[in-house]
Order: sequence, then structure tokens, then C-alpha cells
Amino acid sequence: MEGKTVNESYSELSELALPNDANGLNTLLGGKIMHLVDIAGAIAAARHSRCFCVTAAFDHMDFREPVYIGNLLVLRAAVNRVFRTSMEVGVKVFAEDLRAANVRHVASAYLTFVAVGANREALPVPPVIPESDVEKRRYEEAAERRAYRLARRDRS
Repeated sequence: MEGKTVNESYSELSELALPNDANGLNTLLGGKIMHLVDIAGAIAAARHSRCFCVTAAFDHMDFREPVYIGNLLVLRAAVNRVFRTSMEVGVKVFAEDLRAANVRHVASAYLTFVAVGANREALPVPPVIPESDVEKRRYEEAAERRAYRLARRDRS
């Protein structure tokens, strides 16, 4: 199976933070951000595998700063590494104040997706080819996160 570059999986999703998704502090609910992270990650996984992909793990989520109502959310996702039928996808979330033209990195996450066929069976995925130094670092770190995830799973 021929590999694909990280850039071929790149996806970007934008959404306006609206009042119906606010908490009592008038900031965006963390669960709404997680929902959008899952969608952005699934798009990147599908772009890479050209299959439907299901979320197997939501490994890590860092909320760095609040998202204010009226901000534009921009989520950027790409496949970090492939492990036969599964893929680790990294997602970064940015919030832009459209009036001030100020962009902040507000959240980051790692998710694992599995490519599935028509009968919902796991399908092999083409390897990912990291090109830049950053992509190579993310590729190596994905293997460490996977080893930790599998060890944690075996303990529980």
C-alpha cells in the first residue's frame, strides 16, 4: 500500500461560537469544543484513509484558554501516524476575535480513529509519510502515546 503525506490528510473546520453553546460564564462549553474536535479529526482520518472512520480513543485534551461567544473557532487536524487499521490524529483549536483580528491557541487534542468498511470491519490504512521536522517529531511521539494507551488498556 502506497503511503500518503501528512499534508494530504490536513483538514480545517471553522465555526462561530454562538450563545446556544455557552456556559454560565458566557464562554463556549468544553463539550462543544470536544464535539468539533471529533469532527475535524474524523475528516482528517477519512481524507487519509478514504474510508469511513470511527473514533476509537479520545486520548488527550488540553483546554488552554476560554472561547468567548462571538469568536470564530478554527480547528486544524492532520494524521500524525498510522498503525495498520488505526490512525492518531492531532487537532489544534484556535479562537479568533473577528473585530480585533486576534488569534489564540485555545485547545489541543489527540484522537485515535479506525478505518471501517461496509460491514464495519477494520480496514488497513496507507502509511503516513512525515516530511517536515515537526511532522517527524509528531510521528515519533505518536508511537509513545500509543504504547502508553495500550499499556493502560491492558491494566484496566
